[in-house]
Amino acid sequence: MKAQLLLGAVAALTFAGSALAQEAGTQTPEAAAAGIPAAAWRTVAPENLLVIDTSRGRILVEMAPEIAPRHVERVRRLARDGFYDNQRFHRVIDWFMAQTGDPLSRGGDRALWGEGQSAYPDLDAEFTFRRAPEMAFAPVSSPMGSLEGFIGSLPIMSQPDELMSQTGDGKVHGWATYCPGVAGMARDEDNNSANSQFFIMRQAYPSLDKRYTVWGRAIVGLDVVRALSHGTDPSGAVAEPDMMTRVQVAADIPEAERPTVRILSTGSQTFRDLVDQVRAARGADFSLCDIDLPAEVS
Repeated sequence: MKAQLLLGAVAALTFAGSALAQEAGTQTPEAAAAGIPAAAWRTVAPENLLVIDTSRGRILVEMAPEIAPRHVERVRRLARDGFYDNQRFHRVIDWFMAQTGDPLSRGGDRALWGEGQSAYPDLDAEFTFRRAPEMAFAPVSSPMGSLEGFIGSLPIMSQPDELMSQTGDGKVHGWATYCPGVAGMARDEDNNSANSQFFIMRQAYPSLDKRYTVWGRAIVGLDVVRALSHGTDPSGAVAEPDMMTRVQVAADIPEAERPTVRILSTGSQTFRDLVDQVRAARGADFSLCDIDLPAEVS
C-alpha cells in the first residue's frame, strides 16, 4: 500500500502562502533566463538528467546522487529497464503533488492503482545526508541557527558549518526540503519501503521534510507538472490520468537528440543577486522556496 502516509498528510493541507507560490510560479525559470552571463550557467550532467515525456509535455528532472545515491540509482535502473514507460499519474492532488511509478496503473483495475512496485527490493530511507565541507553548498539564509541554501538545484536545510569541527566525521546533517518541483519517493508506513513510485511537488509542502526521500527536482517543466489532470476527492485518484509516455536518462539518448540543460549556477554572483532581489521583494515572508533557478534547454 504505497504512499498511504501521503494521503494522511493531505487531509490537513493548510500550507500558508501556496497561492502566492503558484502566482509566483507563472513566470517559469526558462522565461527568466534572458540576460544571464555565460559564466553564470551550469550544464546538468546527462547521467543526472531524467527526461520524462508525458501526455502533457516534457519534464526534466535533475537527479541528486550526492543526496540520495540508492534512490537515484533505482530511478536510473528503472528508466533504463523501460519500467516507467506508459505509466499513469494515477494520484494527483492540486496544490500538493503528482504521483506515478506504479506498474499496476497500466491495467484497468483502478482499485489496485497505487499498490504496485518493481521486482527490485525495497530501499532503505535516505531522508537526510551528511554534508561535508567540500560539498558545493550555497547558503541563502540562516533562520534559528540553521542554514538554508542549495546543493545543485535542490533546496537544502542544514546544520551550520560551525558544528563540523565538533562531529566525528567532520560533517553535519542536511536534508532537502519539499519546494515546488522537488521529486520524492513514495512509501508505505515502513520508512524503508520506497521502491518505484515517486511524486513531484506541484507546490511547497515542508511537512514532508525528513519523512520521504528526495532524489531530484524538476528544473524544467513545472508547468507540465501543474497541468496534469488532478483528482477531485481527497484521495487524489484521477478519473482520466495523464501518462508518462517515455522516461529516459539523458546520457542514454543519442547526443544529437539529447536535451542539454543549463541552469543558473548557485556559485555565481548572478545567483547571489537573485537571492537579494527575492529577499527584498518578499520581506519577512521570504522562503527558500521563493527562489526559482532560471534554466534553458537546447
